[in-house]
Amino acid sequence: MPPSLRLGVNIDHVATIRNARGGRHPDPVRAAKLAIASGADGITAHLREDRRHIRDDDIARLKAEIDKPLNLEMAATDEMLGIAVRTKPHASCIVPEKRTERTTEGGLDAAGQIVHLSPFVARLNDSGIRVSLFIAAEPCQIEAAAKLKAPVIEIHTGAWCDALMERREADAHAEWRRICDGVAMARDLGLEVHAGHGLDYASAETIATLGSVRELNIGHFLVGEAVFEGLPATIALMREAMARGRSRAARP
Repeated sequence: MPPSLRLGVNIDHVATIRNARGGRHPDPVRAAKLAIASGADGITAHLREDRRHIRDDDIARLKAEIDKPLNLEMAATDEMLGIAVRTKPHASCIVPEKRTERTTEGGLDAAGQIVHLSPFVARLNDSGIRVSLFIAAEPCQIEAAAKLKAPVIEIHTGAWCDALMERREADAHAEWRRICDGVAMARDLGLEVHAGHGLDYASAETIATLGSVRELNIGHFLVGEAVFEGLPATIALMREAMARGRSRAARP
């Protein structure tokens, strides 16, 4: 049997709604607690340099108030490293970040930034924080993650999900093969594999068939569907989709 598949719920866009008007409603920490009560295995939050959604006090409250692992998404900057070391989340996922992007546009260039990333990964590891790198499923990036001694990678699934949504079948097939090959390579290098970005019920069910993928991190889709269905129902439907896929997983 393949190992169980965890669901991390990203609450960034609850904060986006709050910040559109200011004030404190809706509260992303309340959303995190409701997500956990509804079946989430952990909470992901991205503290961006411009604080466009999650804010510093959100991270402090999440660390103090939730009873499941907190995954802090962060850019590789001295400011974010200091916040991570002080806060001590369960995990920190290093992501690329541009002020002009609406959402994370691609994977981290770990292969091209080994010298820059090395002290960040080392400091987080030394602080007892589990490091993951948000990368494309490319051999050079996966090899770089192993070289950097990051125990976890999170594969950026955005290009695959976009191709599926736009019904570009050839592109979707090519991206899926790249993901499958990347997952196998990472497993052989001893890395734990997570995946995220753009996943919905159907794509989450498909990627759950890859037994070496241990965690999915999903935010925008769940928050968007929660407008219509409510967050508990949306998380329940996502867990059902993941379970259907996992039941078809061929190997760990």
